[in-house]
Amino acid sequence: MMAELGFGPPQPALSGVVLFPNLHTLLEVRPLRALRPMLSGDDRFCALNLYQLALMSTLSYCDFGQEPPTRPVDQVSFPLSPSVGNVFAEKLSGYQEAWKVDGEQVQRFYPLYEEVPYSQRFEIVPFDPELYPQNRSELAEKQEHPARVHFFDDEQFGTDTQAFITHHDQVILISVRGTASGVDALRDANAHQVPFAEGAGKAHEGFYQAYRAMRDFVLQYLGQFHDGQRIVICGHSLGGAIALLLAEGLRRIPSADYNILVYTYGAPRAADSEFSEGASSLVHHRIVNHNDPVPSVPAPWMNTTTKLWVPGAVMLFSAPAPGGLLFAAGLVRVGGNPYQHHGEQQHFMPIQLADGTLSSVLWKPGCESILEAGCNRALQLHGDMPDRANLLKQLLQANQHFMTASYIPAAWATLRRWQQTVDSQGPLVTPREFELIDHALQTMTQQLRDKNRELDRRRPTNQRSYGHEHNQALNAEIDRLRTSRQRLESLRWRRLDVRDVYGSQAHSADLQPSLKRWFSHRENREISQLASIPPPSHSDRGRPQPLDIDSIV
Repeated sequence: MMAELGFGPPQPALSGVVLFPNLHTLLEVRPLRALRPMLSGDDRFCALNLYQLALMSTLSYCDFGQEPPTRPVDQVSFPLSPSVGNVFAEKLSGYQEAWKVDGEQVQRFYPLYEEVPYSQRFEIVPFDPELYPQNRSELAEKQEHPARVHFFDDEQFGTDTQAFITHHDQVILISVRGTASGVDALRDANAHQVPFAEGAGKAHEGFYQAYRAMRDFVLQYLGQFHDGQRIVICGHSLGGAIALLLAEGLRRIPSADYNILVYTYGAPRAADSEFSEGASSLVHHRIVNHNDPVPSVPAPWMNTTTKLWVPGAVMLFSAPAPGGLLFAAGLVRVGGNPYQHHGEQQHFMPIQLADGTLSSVLWKPGCESILEAGCNRALQLHGDMPDRANLLKQLLQANQHFMTASYIPAAWATLRRWQQTVDSQGPLVTPREFELIDHALQTMTQQLRDKNRELDRRRPTNQRSYGHEHNQALNAEIDRLRTSRQRLESLRWRRLDVRDVYGSQAHSADLQPSLKRWFSHRENREISQLASIPPPSHSDRGRPQPLDIDSIV
């Protein structure tokens, strides 16, 4: 008022609420809020984790996105979208929903986000050289900045392993990248077995080297931020194999008490049967999509030596006979234990709905035939060798290994299907779906019986016997398929509860607000009785979904 009368200091350019004397003024200040992906901490498999961790596994293929990436001086930013830093440090901490986990992704897949206080977000450490001396650039390689704390990229040391790690007060999340480079592909193919020094059995040498490369990075993070949280580790393909070895390595540390949960997608076999037996108490949910060929390898009989099989593979095209011998010598294991999968398999079995759209039923088949069918379909085996002229084309068409085109849509459809099943109190599998899948199992069983008879006819009359080791193996697999059919049939009567869908979040006060936010997006309002899989677009064959060389060997 003095300024308006022409004397006194000019009015400062301030904004805010004027507090007058002798008046009561109520100020309601909303605390800083953030969004974070909901995760269940239960050992029990749930559709929520299936979908959420598929998205996090795919995000691991992205760069961290920090500018500058090293030796920051006064500040850092995360302008690249999508990137790990942009999702966690920009969008979610700024109360914005992120739906893109792949730079070439067109379809929108939103995680279920819960609203939390800013201090309970998935943390990306702050960067302030004046406040935190460990952020100062003069510390050179010892400087602490977000990319160095949360992101592991071992390209400069030769393994090219990549992963990110972040946490909040209940969960530490570790996501390991799958195959994305030539170095990754060569490591995939190095299936020689080496001792798993941290525990029992032997592991795939290439996967073990990658795990060892990132072990110290993870231990340093846990030393700083672990305070009893559940450690959730996920990964796709090669990343799933590394995630398994990392989880078992952490579990085996005598002085630690880590509570670990693992979800893997399309992961190859990472270790032998002795390792799997020794790691039996590790909670691992292993997801396989229909005929994805990668979980079929390395084959149980492999002990691949790259020094032999790579020259042999090259020679196949010029000198098939000696090349084939050299190739085989580099692949076959002599002695020791066979490669064996670890964890409880969850399998997406595709079906066609009444309106012609595609969906899938998630179930636990409990047999190897379904895995091997994927490998045989991709390779189109003729005798003992694949048809070399069409091999690459066949492999590149094996899109059931891809994340944004296959695993994520199937996981989304499962979440919607299970939500609808709980709402309707209906069975998990309808009679028509049972018939479709049962027919596929019957066909597979008949093929095994035909193969059994064919092998018997090839042997001399005096050696024909259904007690032969090949007959015994095939008969055992036929029995497993019979058990698989019984498991499928049980789904016709199974009723889901809310905990099957949302795990430990089933009775959380945040669940309903989170669902309301999730269903506000049109993509999630699928109203059909059983959710169909969103059809992939042509641009959904991006970086996060390459086919591993695992499939070849």
